[in-house]
Amino acid sequence: MECHVCQSLTNMATMGVDKPAAGQGAAESVWELDMRAVVIGNGTIGAAVQKTLVEHGHEVVAVGRTSGEFQADISDIESMRNLFARIGSFDAVANAAGDVFPSPLEQTTDEQWANSIAAKGMGQINVVRAALPHVADSGSFTLVSGVLTDEFTHAATIGTAVNHLVEGFVKAAATELPRGVRINCVSPTVLTESEAYYQYFPGFTPVPAAEVALAYLRAMSNPITGRILKLYKTDS
Repeated sequence: MECHVCQSLTNMATMGVDKPAAGQGAAESVWELDMRAVVIGNGTIGAAVQKTLVEHGHEVVAVGRTSGEFQADISDIESMRNLFARIGSFDAVANAAGDVFPSPLEQTTDEQWANSIAAKGMGQINVVRAALPHVADSGSFTLVSGVLTDEFTHAATIGTAVNHLVEGFVKAAATELPRGVRINCVSPTVLTESEAYYQYFPGFTPVPAAEVALAYLRAMSNPITGRILKLYKTDS
């Protein structure tokens, strides 16, 4: 299988197709190329990613734990393998799922650590492992981490540790993925839409889910790999 986007670019270059003239609308642009993208997670970020991809002319295969076109659990590797075997051909995977179960460090339990690593950590790693045999040549993976990689709040140790696991995997996997497959990670801060979480991120500037979705689109549509796209500012 070949990535539809990359093959279309090659075809246009061979035919001598020029870039669109300045001011040409996006809907008319030959550079608005379609891909079939699997989006895992139907929460605030997942829904925004699905909406943005559709608005840019891409086909979305929605996956959720209990909703969506397909149902699967990223913490279960066999569930992931069965999912991608059923979906058929696709060009990209965008993951917006993965729970973390925070608690003050001294109060954390083995179960909280294990469940957080299984869901957001190994869950995302297993998404890549399970989908890799099926994704198109020159396709892409986009995972999710978060602001706690760089900025700490109370009871954030589990979240920080898991985010580093995800980002470390992305950077290293980018050097090993075969067939021109790319991998990147989007790292948002607290969402504008998630007011209930503001109290856990005092002094943090929220980001709209639509901006997070645009970061996913950037990671999926451009020839970058091993990147962490951060939607926040730090003093480092």
